[in-house]
This record gives sequence, C-alpha cells and structure tokens, in this order.
Amino acid sequence: MAMAAPKFTPLDQLLAAGEDARLELVEGELCAVETTGEHAGAQAGVLAPVFTGYNRRPGGSGAPGGWWIVVECTIQFTISEVLRPDLAAWRREHCPERPGGFPVRVTPDWVCEVLSPGTAYRDLGHKRRVYHAAKVGHYWLVDAEREEVTVLRWTLEGYVVHEIEVIDGAFRAPPFEAVAIEFASLFGKE
Repeated sequence: MAMAAPKFTPLDQLLAAGEDARLELVEGELCAVETTGEHAGAQAGVLAPVFTGYNRRPGGSGAPGGWWIVVECTIQFTISEVLRPDLAAWRREHCPERPGGFPVRVTPDWVCEVLSPGTAYRDLGHKRRVYHAAKVGHYWLVDAEREEVTVLRWTLEGYVVHEIEVIDGAFRAPPFEAVAIEFASLFGKE
C-alpha cells in the first residue's frame, strides 16, 4: 500500500519559502508583497524619524525611546493570517525582548502600511480587519500616490481616524508624537 504524499498547507509553503520571501498569507492564500520606488521612499520617510526617536530603551536625551521598530517583518496573527507590514513596532514595556523568529508571533502595538496600487485594497480592507481583531493599537496608512497619511486608533467598535497635528509641512501623530515627520521626505518632494 502506497503512502499518500504529505499535504503542504499554504502556511507550510510560506515557512518553507523563508524569511527573505516577500510573501504574506492572507485568508489562507499566499500573496506577493509588492514594492515600488515611491513605496520604498515613503516607508523610509516614516522609518527614519520614528526609528531615531524611539528604537531604544526609554529615557535619555531627545525623544523618549521605549520601542522595538522593524521593517517588513513577517508576523503570524492566526493560522491563516501571516502578514508582512511595511513597518511594525512593539512597546518595550509590553515586549521586553526584541521580537524574533520566523514568523514573529507577538502582536505589535503599531503597524504602518504604505499603499501600493496592487495591494492597497488588502491594506485598507482585510489587513485592517486582522490588525483590529489582534488589537494593534495604532495603524498608519501612507498613500504615496495621493500624498496622504491616515492615522487610525484602535477602539472596541473599530479603528477611528485620529487627527494629526500638521505644522510647517510636518506632522506628529500617536504613538510617536515626539518626532516630526516631514511630508516632503515621505513623498520625494524635498
């Protein structure tokens, strides 16, 4: 009697592809993650000030620190939802050690997605629902095409838009209010 070949699930396929694969598992299906030059530039424009001000122990001079901040880290939310947000961060008070492994299995406190033409519908719809169900406290959406930033805050009923403070072409938004993020650097206008 011949033995049946083992059946590989999409999660098995994602794990076998490894951490360098630009894949997500969305509703149990493997999906490619796309990046354009505009996408990468906007991602770097958010990352630079946030990382500099917050990716360290709390205290010290300048911005407050107290966070772990990563770029394009694969995070498992459920058995059928393994997402790769553009940026993610964890408060060190909730997560004393930097999240590690593949995939990471610790829910972040903040996620930022830069919208790309081919994947914006996932970021605005399905991924938003997954992040809300996982209680990700802050969700930023950066739209390089429209040159807009939407800052969402978690509530029991769903995400609500949080007004951002804009002064002289820069904005401050929770949870990273101590740093100003220049719109020009996000959208290649400096």
